[in-house]
Amino acid sequence: MAEERTGEAVGKPVSNERQTDLSKLRLLVALDALLRENSVSRAASSVGLQPSAMSRLLGQLREDYADPLFLRTGHGLRPTPLAESLRLRVRALAAETEALLDARSTASAPTATGHAGWGGQALTDAPPLAVRPSRLLEGEPAPEQFAAKLAEIGDDAAPERRLARCIATVGTGAGRSRPLSKEEAEDALAIILAGEADPVQIGALMTVLHYRGPTAVEVAGFVRAMRRHIGAIEPGSGIADLDWPCYLSPKLKTAPWFLHAARLVADAGHRVVLHGSYGEKGQERHKLEVAASTAGIPVCTSIAAAKAALGSAGIAYLPLSAFAPQVYRLLGLYRLMEMRMPLNAAIHLINPMGGRASLLGVANPSSRTLSRDIALLLETSELTILGNTRDHAEFTPYRQTPLFRLVGGEPSDLIIPAKIAPPAEARTGLSSREYWQAVWTGAARDQRAETTIVTTAAAALLSLRNHDDYEAACETARGLWNNRSRRMA
Repeated sequence: MAEERTGEAVGKPVSNERQTDLSKLRLLVALDALLRENSVSRAASSVGLQPSAMSRLLGQLREDYADPLFLRTGHGLRPTPLAESLRLRVRALAAETEALLDARSTASAPTATGHAGWGGQALTDAPPLAVRPSRLLEGEPAPEQFAAKLAEIGDDAAPERRLARCIATVGTGAGRSRPLSKEEAEDALAIILAGEADPVQIGALMTVLHYRGPTAVEVAGFVRAMRRHIGAIEPGSGIADLDWPCYLSPKLKTAPWFLHAARLVADAGHRVVLHGSYGEKGQERHKLEVAASTAGIPVCTSIAAAKAALGSAGIAYLPLSAFAPQVYRLLGLYRLMEMRMPLNAAIHLINPMGGRASLLGVANPSSRTLSRDIALLLETSELTILGNTRDHAEFTPYRQTPLFRLVGGEPSDLIIPAKIAPPAEARTGLSSREYWQAVWTGAARDQRAETTIVTTAAAALLSLRNHDDYEAACETARGLWNNRSRRMA
């Protein structure tokens, strides 16, 4: 009879509260799988679900956390900063759940001893590198064992050993790797910038991160390492108002109209800092230095010189090769690997003079959200990303332009409709540089170029919160253009 009653009890439905608890546990297991695999289909396969079921669980997670959690990129799903912040806690829970349900681990559980009773096994001895036991080969080390091995390389280990730990953490293959924390990424790049890394290690780390796709947390760590290396001024120090990165590809042959826009913003009383480069080699590698000097923008070779220029002229240009030569050399590895590295995203947010606002140009949709997530992790409160130019902020008024913004630390986006393009101006006998100068002085009239300059200046004024309305910012910028001093240096 007792057995019958027990059977009846087992057959009864559990309470709604218990069902809710089980559902939440199921969601956390699904989140762990998604963080491990960066793919809905692979995550579903790893836990024995159909992809459609995993998609539904992801939808529920997004609703519960009020966050997208994962963004689609060419490298699969990319976790948002919130998802990254949950990774180790969720993995620790999943690892302990697996251990409790694994008969082999139960047999080897620690037994009680005669001590005071405060000993025992920690929930997780080291950040686990995530793989389910069912995927392990016979005799293969468990992920917890692998993580413990890496944890033996302490923070006081030699630089090459610490960097090796970071490479192993991100590059040991599917199921074993995890992204670096902000502190780990900062330490890794600091070792490289200090010249303490083996060249093979540099290539290995950059290649693995590029192939997988860097996380916002990792790039934020790289930015912090760069800032520390160059002695950057703390944001909000009051020395600079607008940070304006301009890292142009040598394939870009158009004139730097954005420099004229930067002059207008400086003429309005805002202290503007431009920093960048124009490729690594070639006849025009000093194009930006030449253009800035021609326009009367002080070209500075150090943070101290830029600080002085902001005090006297209200605007400065810092060539990357001058104020951060080691970073410049790292970016120069492009020609050895023919691929953009995670450092390309980091350099745009280095903000060497501590400007309170930033103006960026990022064309790739997934990179825009990545850049904004990085900025949030760096506690940037005022940011505007022009969504149709790459590596420098210059408005393209004749194409629809998305503006990805941070206003007071909160995301705020705008879509600016395309303007009707006027007829192209007739060709002149002037060189590109001479024509660029002639538009500023008024010797040449070019409605397309003037509109590009004015709308770019308007985007900068928005980022500075000089205006909250785009059309009003355009009106102010147009007035600045009409009343400009037409002299070049």
